[in-house]
Amino acid sequence: QVQLVESGGGLVQAGGSLRLSCTASGRTFSYNPMAWFRQGPGTEREFVAAVSRGGGSTSYADSVKGRFTISRDNAKNTVYLQMNSLKPEDTAVYYCAAGRTFRSVSGSADQYDYWGQGTQVTVSS
Repeated sequence: QVQLVESGGGLVQAGGSLRLSCTASGRTFSYNPMAWFRQGPGTEREFVAAVSRGGGSTSYADSVKGRFTISRDNAKNTVYLQMNSLKPEDTAVYYCAAGRTFRSVSGSADQYDYWGQGTQVTVSS
């Protein structure tokens, strides 16, 4: 059974940092792009960041560029999202997603076939 499990969410003050982790089980995702999406209250799910299978290529939403960093450790089947300088508008449920084998990074949710259950990030002002 394939599972993506996120962790690291929580409550933080504006300007603070959090590091999210997403660990996959059931199969390796070393050959798949990985991404983070988020869904805030009353909003649609939106792209945050993606990383290529080797980690050498990344893509970010404009709203998080310069503040968030996505990375991966294929030996641990884990992808990370380091979030710095957090803002109240970053409050959302953050989802990890795995894309299709050997595909490039993408900001489109329909390019990702496996999803985690989400972890809540709340940024207070």
